[in-house]
Amino acid sequence: MSTIFKKIIDKEIPADIVYEDDLCLAFRDIDPKAPTHILIIPKKEIPSMAEASQDDEGLLGHLLVTASRIAKDQGISDSGYRLVANTNNQGGQEVYHLHIHLLGGRQMTWPPG
Repeated sequence: MSTIFKKIIDKEIPADIVYEDDLCLAFRDIDPKAPTHILIIPKKEIPSMAEASQDDEGLLGHLLVTASRIAKDQGISDSGYRLVANTNNQGGQEVYHLHIHLLGGRQMTWPPG
């Protein structure tokens, strides 16, 4: 069964895409929790961080480096930002396609929830 993120990758449904390359896609969250809230997703279908394998090490690093690049492009790098990868039910994951939330543009608090 195709997730909403796979449909965005396949351009079956629209998204406000801010970055795309051969390995990943980044787009604005439709229910933002911060002034800047962008989701960075691999084009490879990995249901959650718990299911990532050693073979995904390079891809996961690419997602983090891409998040840093996008934060700079969005003007939030110097002030700071948060990266979150919710994993499975108790981790708050809603869409079972691995994704990283890039949140910024306001003061983050701790603990997050």
